[in-house]
Amino acid sequence: MRTILAVLLSVLTFASTAHAQTGVPEVERYFNSIRTIQARFVQSNPNGSVVQGTLYVRRPGRMRFEYDAPSKLKIVADGTQVTLWDPATRDFGQWPIGWTAASFLVREPLNLSGDLTVEALQRTGDGLQLTMVQTRRPKEGKVMVRLAENPLALRGF
Repeated sequence: MRTILAVLLSVLTFASTAHAQTGVPEVERYFNSIRTIQARFVQSNPNGSVVQGTLYVRRPGRMRFEYDAPSKLKIVADGTQVTLWDPATRDFGQWPIGWTAASFLVREPLNLSGDLTVEALQRTGDGLQLTMVQTRRPKEGKVMVRLAENPLALRGF
């Protein structure tokens, strides 16, 4: 369970050419304008292992993680619950969608406050990086989002 909650997604795609003064409200508006996302992810687990796959999001409420082989793990969010099934270990679990660090992606509207805490908003050489945690469970995992600035564009998770 902690493996899923410790999702750190990292995909590099677009490059930024400008450095506007973008803040959390602008990022929030940008995410609320997005309806679907498909991106590669890299997940760092508490035991030091790293897995990769493809993330699919359809807002509001739906999310699916497809892990690369050899993992057979399947994670699907249907709008209210997240279901995890690992055929290799016969591990099955379900929990409310709001209990996952990545659930902010499927909220309608998305709010970068309240249940979610923006721990850091950093400028990098090519844009912004937001680090977010669940307000009530900050040790359960972090999600890092990378954005190009001016105009805002999602670079990766």
